Amino acid sequence: MSLDPAANLQIFPPIGSVGRSSPSPRAARTTTEESLFTKDKSFRRYAAGVERALALWDTAQQEWADYISFLGRLLKALQSHPSEIPVVPHSDAVALRLSQCLNPVLPSGVHQKALEVYGYIFSTIGNEALARDLNLYFPGFSSVLSFASLSVRPLFLSIFESYILKLDGSALRPALKAVILCLLPGLEDETSEDFERMFAALDKLRDAVKTQSDEIGDSRTETGSSHFWQCFFLATITNASRRQGALAFLVRRLPKFGISNRQGSITPDGSTSTETLPVEAEAAISPEPGLLIRCFESGLSDPQLLIQRGFLDLLVSHLPLDSPVLQQRIGKEDLERLVTAAAGVVSRREMSLNRRLWAWFLGPEPAPGADGNEPVTSPTTADPSAYHAAYFSQHGLQALTRSIMKMIKRVSTSPFDRARPFRVCLSLMDRWEVGGLIVPELFLPALQSIQSYSEIATKEQVDEVMKSASAFFDGVDSGLIWGKLVELMTSALNVKNTNRRGALQSMKLAKFVLARFNLKEEDMLVHHMPLMILSTLAALNTAFTQTDSGLSSEKELVDLALEITDSLVQIVPDRALRDEQSDDQDPTSTLETPREFIIEKIRVFYEESQGSLDVVDTPFTAAQLGQIILLESYRMFADSLQSSKTTVTSDMPSRILANLIFRVQQLDALDDLDPFSVFQQVLSTQTHQSSPMLPFGHLNAITYVLSALQTARNADPYFPHSQLPETVHPLVAWLWQYLSPLMPKYHVEAVRCILQLHTVSPSDRMVEAAISSIIVRHTSMPHGSSQESLADSGRRFAVLWTQTMYELSLQSEKRGSLTRRHSGVVVAPPVSTAAGFQSILTRPLLLLLDSLADEGTELSAFVSSWLRDLPTLNWVFEVLAIHLQSLHCLSSTDNLVPGKPAPQRWRRADDTKECLYYLNHILNILKRPSDHIWETLVKESAPPDHESSARISLQEWLVRTCLKTLSLHTGTTESVGTGHLQELYQTSITIISQVYQSPFALSIRDLELEVPLMARLRTASPSLQSLLLDTTLSALELRLVRPPEQANAEQKAPNQLTHRSRLSVAINRDSLETELQPIPPPPQLVEILKYGFTSPSSRLVLDDWVHLLVKVLPLFDDTIFQNLLPLVECLCKQITETFEQLKTIFSTSKNGTEISPEPTLISLINGLEQILEKAHYRLTIQENKSTITKSPEQPQGFFGNMVSGVFASDSSHTRTPTANSRLTVLLCFQDTVRICFAIWSWGGYGPKDGRQDPTSAASFGYTSLRMRNRARRILEHLFAAEALECLETLAVLWAHSTKDDLHATAVMGLLNVLNGSKPKHTIPAIFNAVYSRTNPNALDPHRMSTLTSDLTDTDLVTFLVDYTMSLEDDAMDEIWPDCSLFLRDVLANPLPHRQILPSLLEFTAVIGQKVDNTNFGEQRRLRKELADIFTRILTAVFTTRSMGFLQDPAQVAAAEKASSSTNGGIGQKRATDVVSILTAVVPNLPIILVENDRVATVVTNISTSVIGPTFRAKAFPDNVSKGILDLLQGLAKVAQSNKLWKKEISDAFNDPRFLSTPLSLLRTSWLPILAQWTHSDKDRLPELLSRLSAPTTAGIMFGVGAASARQEADRKTQLTLKRIALLILASPEDAFTSNLPQISEKVVELLSATPASSPSSITRAEVIILLRALILKTSSIHLAPLWPTINAELTSALSSLLPDAENKEHYTNTGLIQACKLLDALVVLDPDDFQLLQWLYVSDTIDAVYKPATSTSPLSLADEIAEILSASETPTARARSSVPYPSTSQTTAASGDPTRSLFLDPLIEALEKEEGAEVTDMARRELVDRVIRPFLGSLGIVAFEGMYGGGRKDWEGVWESVVRDARGME
Repeated sequence: MSLDPAANLQIFPPIGSVGRSSPSPRAARTTTEESLFTKDKSFRRYAAGVERALALWDTAQQEWADYISFLGRLLKALQSHPSEIPVVPHSDAVALRLSQCLNPVLPSGVHQKALEVYGYIFSTIGNEALARDLNLYFPGFSSVLSFASLSVRPLFLSIFESYILKLDGSALRPALKAVILCLLPGLEDETSEDFERMFAALDKLRDAVKTQSDEIGDSRTETGSSHFWQCFFLATITNASRRQGALAFLVRRLPKFGISNRQGSITPDGSTSTETLPVEAEAAISPEPGLLIRCFESGLSDPQLLIQRGFLDLLVSHLPLDSPVLQQRIGKEDLERLVTAAAGVVSRREMSLNRRLWAWFLGPEPAPGADGNEPVTSPTTADPSAYHAAYFSQHGLQALTRSIMKMIKRVSTSPFDRARPFRVCLSLMDRWEVGGLIVPELFLPALQSIQSYSEIATKEQVDEVMKSASAFFDGVDSGLIWGKLVELMTSALNVKNTNRRGALQSMKLAKFVLARFNLKEEDMLVHHMPLMILSTLAALNTAFTQTDSGLSSEKELVDLALEITDSLVQIVPDRALRDEQSDDQDPTSTLETPREFIIEKIRVFYEESQGSLDVVDTPFTAAQLGQIILLESYRMFADSLQSSKTTVTSDMPSRILANLIFRVQQLDALDDLDPFSVFQQVLSTQTHQSSPMLPFGHLNAITYVLSALQTARNADPYFPHSQLPETVHPLVAWLWQYLSPLMPKYHVEAVRCILQLHTVSPSDRMVEAAISSIIVRHTSMPHGSSQESLADSGRRFAVLWTQTMYELSLQSEKRGSLTRRHSGVVVAPPVSTAAGFQSILTRPLLLLLDSLADEGTELSAFVSSWLRDLPTLNWVFEVLAIHLQSLHCLSSTDNLVPGKPAPQRWRRADDTKECLYYLNHILNILKRPSDHIWETLVKESAPPDHESSARISLQEWLVRTCLKTLSLHTGTTESVGTGHLQELYQTSITIISQVYQSPFALSIRDLELEVPLMARLRTASPSLQSLLLDTTLSALELRLVRPPEQANAEQKAPNQLTHRSRLSVAINRDSLETELQPIPPPPQLVEILKYGFTSPSSRLVLDDWVHLLVKVLPLFDDTIFQNLLPLVECLCKQITETFEQLKTIFSTSKNGTEISPEPTLISLINGLEQILEKAHYRLTIQENKSTITKSPEQPQGFFGNMVSGVFASDSSHTRTPTANSRLTVLLCFQDTVRICFAIWSWGGYGPKDGRQDPTSAASFGYTSLRMRNRARRILEHLFAAEALECLETLAVLWAHSTKDDLHATAVMGLLNVLNGSKPKHTIPAIFNAVYSRTNPNALDPHRMSTLTSDLTDTDLVTFLVDYTMSLEDDAMDEIWPDCSLFLRDVLANPLPHRQILPSLLEFTAVIGQKVDNTNFGEQRRLRKELADIFTRILTAVFTTRSMGFLQDPAQVAAAEKASSSTNGGIGQKRATDVVSILTAVVPNLPIILVENDRVATVVTNISTSVIGPTFRAKAFPDNVSKGILDLLQGLAKVAQSNKLWKKEISDAFNDPRFLSTPLSLLRTSWLPILAQWTHSDKDRLPELLSRLSAPTTAGIMFGVGAASARQEADRKTQLTLKRIALLILASPEDAFTSNLPQISEKVVELLSATPASSPSSITRAEVIILLRALILKTSSIHLAPLWPTINAELTSALSSLLPDAENKEHYTNTGLIQACKLLDALVVLDPDDFQLLQWLYVSDTIDAVYKPATSTSPLSLADEIAEILSASETPTARARSSVPYPSTSQTTAASGDPTRSLFLDPLIEALEKEEGAEVTDMARRELVDRVIRPFLGSLGIVAFEGMYGGGRKDWEGVWESVVRDARGME
């Protein structure tokens, strides 16, 4: 026996109460001793010797030899007993010491000596006394085999066989489970020497119990070894560490529950015969067969592979699936439990386990039928696989299906739990006999599970589950998959299905499956997808053809079905719908087949043959499928067009049909249906203007299908070209109606339809002809009735033109063949694109240009205004230019030379009239010129001539063309020229004259046009000469302009003109202009303007009103400010109303025809911009007229060194106090900014309610983009003029929005895209706004805010922080200098800024984090400067703000409840909540400060200024908030070695008031902090243990201060014990293993306290709380030494409840409650070692439920005490409240699993709620009657039900209960 260093430790310290005689709950236990003490002198001497031997334990046991010495003396004392008295005195103390000597840590020599003493005691007292005192000696003796060495095991077995097995069965019955557990460790190693002896001992134990069982109980439930097997199953279930030994015994002794003569047979009706089981098998399952099931369940769920394998072997050999036990004796739920556990082994992916599982599921091999006993179902014997499948189907299929279904339906958010059924099913599919039967039942529920999970879980969680689901899905046969999908779709569309909500869910499931799983396998694409498409279309058509269709109101259901069908049609390959090879069978032969027959044929294919192509062929060939699907699709399409009952729109059916046409190609199925007549019927049904318009969806659908019919087969269009105009013309006419500017909803879609129609037959130009015919039809109407329709035609064509250009630009961008110039004008597209556009719009464009000649008409006015600002005007000129270039009369490339006439080729083809026609169009355009028209002529290039490659501008090309026309003549003079030639000459000269009047005429000066013009004078007629002279004069005047400076000025004029609308305060005006006297406007002018802007009748001519406004604005001048507010208010109101109308149009399905919101909005915005520009210009003039004074020299800092005028006028003059005028302008600016922001955010961030009509998504995108760009331009101009005020307006919008509102995001998004609000401009502007509110006197007057915005300094700084967070990290480079200067100026005078200093600290931290991510942040000087500023701001925060608010609990609670719904409210709260800012900043301190020394300094500063004053305040701990503790935890993580925060925690933890901390705060915040504190400081627990002193009675028995001294000692001890318990609860498991001996020593010392000692026994409650904490946080291997102490204390506490107990005074009400809670926790947690003791306190066998009819065996301690207390209850005792038994079936909200929860806590809570008082305040008798007695009396059955229910242990609930008790009462 070697010395073990571990054995040198003092495992169990001395205790004071060595021979303490604890009251025994059993009367017989001490009766003999008491009588002997009074009668026999020799016994008293013998007892004294034993007591002296026990007293030797008081000396410290330092070595293992001390234990052996103690045991030797004890044995010697025991051996001196009188021979005639077989009694051991002080038996309880002897048992305690012996159990302590059987400590696993001690060497085997000590164990041998202790067993020797046990053997002598057992031999001395005899079997009868041993049976009586088994509860004393067996608990310590029972755990030996779990740690015994090879030398100890034989000795243990000898004692066990000699004494324990000799006891009567009645004595062993209550302890039978513990006795079995005692022996099981010896069976773990089957190769050991003593295995057979251990096995024989267990067999003898079974026989011993069996004999006794025969004597008691009835013949049915207690026959044979029933009780033994039931206890054995319980032991196997509850004790996982001993399950290996249990398996070894079961393999050899478990009776077989199958019936041998039934092997290999299957009853035909599926029933199971009622044959009886063997006697031993009947005994094993009596009275509770469920224990057998749970025994196997626990073994199959064991984490050890070998144990699982062994129990699977047992299942196969002893408990087959067809066993009567499984099929008859147990309920369905128990069979499901067993099957679930067995199927769960497949998750290990272990072949050896799976092989055994298949053997159990599929049964034995079929028996031969040669002896005449052939099974009824003889065909199965021919095929073993079929037999196995039938066997599983009859006996296990339903149970396995139900079990996996429960697994699928389990409510859990864990990805593992959700993925488990998929993994199980995937593994079960390895055998088709099993998987082939369960997968069809589970397939859809499993997919429904993953779909529902995807709606509530995060993307990462869903992806994790999808991996398993996809693997399962891929393993399922494609026929089964599509059969289920077809069933889903057809059942959902069945009108007889009354569950419409379920139908919708089925449809959504089908969509989910098609979207998330792999459906691209060849057989799926070619065979199953077409059948799915056909089934869906047929079901839809069937539903719609029924008169009582239930789908009339199920629009969402139908839309989903069509969406699914459309997606499948797009995926299915062409070969699946047509035969590439010729087939003898006619594909159209099945077209006459009834639809019901087709559906039935598909159903039979999937249901009877599971859709397997290996068994049967597909119901239809590919060609037949294509024709039938095409037929059904066309019927759906035609029905959607013609029927008024269906709710389905025609859009989706048309897409499906068009795609099918392209794929099928062979369109024979449509021949008999005549699509042409259907189109004609739909297009001609509503031709009257009074009737409503044809729905646009119908038009779009017809266009789509018509295009597909004509283009699917390029060489063979479906309709002949001669029939197309009959459809195309009315179709274009209907589309033309939807191009009305009053209805912008379908503009983009309508134009796309027109373009698509053009592709049907591009060469015929039918679309162009149709549009032209419409326009001509309107122009041919009589005058008076055609004016409005003509103008409407012009407006519709303008929409067509704009949207066509937009489509062309989109196509060009997609192809990447379009480039853009800096001017923003699109370069001419390729010829093919241009040709397509010209072949549609050329003729209608020329017809509209014809109207320019009819001046005074509404159409002429509209076309003129339209062309004036048309962005794509270059395309108009290009159309005219290309036609002119194609004329023969102008095809000569010779320039006009004086005296040399051009060749006279026009004689061959006289096209001079066409030339005149096109030039007249150009002249009419130039008669009403605009800046845009001239810019287009100058900047755009003319189309290249085929004879010339040089590119010239349109203006130069036009002049050259006009010169060419002047050379067209017939002779030397023009007197004989035709009339149209004279008009051609006049037109050409007029055009040249118009060009000379343009602001860009300088660009043609170098052409020297005066030379050819003068040459042309020689042959000119008189009527032409005057024009030529005027033109020549203009040319000569232009020629004389030569000074370069003037030329430069001329060149700049156009630029100034183009940017005239831009708001700018830096426009230089001539001084003469400012001196002109303004003309006062008429008084009625403002009212007239307001009327024009508000009247609905003026909407169509709103541009003219805006033009009027622009012309009259110079009349206002100084009076503009009096009229500014009314005009701007009017404009803003109209813009808001119009904008709301525009949003309404796109959010509803109705077409608006009363208003035209889009152009109206643009015009109103233009007018608003013009008036604001003029007002701001006048304001600037007023301010510049003020007296010029030089600004004083500014200090050197941010506010003195900033570049002046960044956000103000470029003028260096200070502004004069024109306060009213400036306030007026700025208020108008603010209104405009708000409206423009609303418009800008509409397109980019969507409507608030999220409503939008999906049918007009493209038009919505186009319109919103236009509005967004226009709003952005005016915002750019506003920011350029008054950036500070505009920024404050946006800041107000941000402050009034909530944290997660899109408005706040939109504000930041706008600031990040505006050129005028770049970070280098915005950050200084925010600084100016802040300084204007905190210290305005230190700021330059021209940089101060006018304070017109409702903003505080805290709002602005919070906005600054949020804005800085939204910036890119790289922006820190350009804003850091300004930030640095600003922060340093604030630090120079921090007092005015004291309210915003905390937010500035957060701002600095944000900069530090962003700088750390950039190369800019690598500069050491920068990081040092940043760290210095951060440290100084932190110091300033603590200096300027009193931390006194941290000491007031009311203010803390008010701050936590403060409203923070808006960003402004959050800013106000954070301005006063320094702690929350510090909490957010502290984790990033290493990034901000870089150096560890700086971090340590800041941590110390925060601890000194915040943490320390809070913990030392008088209001502690009420003033401690969660924010303070979060900050403290952050400090602990950042600076773990810092001593100051540890000191603060130590002071707070040792404060007596600490335990008054609110429970929620203690549990969530304090305990993690304590864990971190003890982890970094290992001396905390030893220091607390040193404060505990052993109880003493010396010096306190008498005296005045005895009671107060005892109370003070009790208080200190209680607080220390609670603190120790909290530290243990806060720390990880086994964190204090090294301190466990010291803790045990103190516990034993304190348990020896009496009511008179100091400290007294009142501290017992806290000691028990400490024991509860240790049980929770200590593993079993380290907890073993404590069980003797726990056992002794529990026995003592429960015994004190007896009426005549001597130690009643040792336990107060609180102590009794805590003892009961300790027992409750032990029963719930059920530690392995406690199971050896559990029988002492509660009945842990089947007797807890099935109590024996007559029993002489002793009861458990809890049951015995409950009976005694019931018997002693007085008749007048208060009526007890009902006991709330906790049901083990109750599930937790998170996982849905049953739990084994505490029993006593809910009972106490219910009673306290009823009484309104604490139970500890009750009288002891009332407490016992109403709480303790019901608890003890019901604990046994509750514990058994908890085990039987199989719930998980509620560890969290026990932990919270201990934490609550450790905190104590306030």
